[in-house]
Amino acid sequence: MTLIGTAQATSTAAPAAFFDRWADMSTWPEWNTDTEWVRLDGPFQQGATGKLKPKGGPAVRFVVERLVPEREFVDVSSLIGAKLTFSHHVTQPSSDQTAIDVEVTITGPLRWAWTKVMGADLAKSVQPDLDALVVAAERA
Repeated sequence: MTLIGTAQATSTAAPAAFFDRWADMSTWPEWNTDTEWVRLDGPFQQGATGKLKPKGGPAVRFVVERLVPEREFVDVSSLIGAKLTFSHHVTQPSSDQTAIDVEVTITGPLRWAWTKVMGADLAKSVQPDLDALVVAAERA
């Protein structure tokens, strides 16, 4: 496994506000600068599949690998010879504060090639995208 990047943020929005944004995948391009569009094949639940089109790249299939409402959301995109994983963890250290942690990793025999092609751009965008998500969640 190769770590691509991490991001952390705190917010006054409740954990549900973040899961509402993640569940409404059509709005992802509003806060995720690398994404052109996202389509989910059914309801936002563990095991759900979809397709994501990154800007400047081909569309990729993904699966919601893990979903624990208001606590954890993990999606895994299938690349040729690799799996790109975005892990999102939400905690509520106090009644008026939510903490969000994001980790992006890649696995598989061709992870080195994918890391070379897109790793630096992904690493640079993880924190700004999370910061934009916080703004969107707080507005909701």
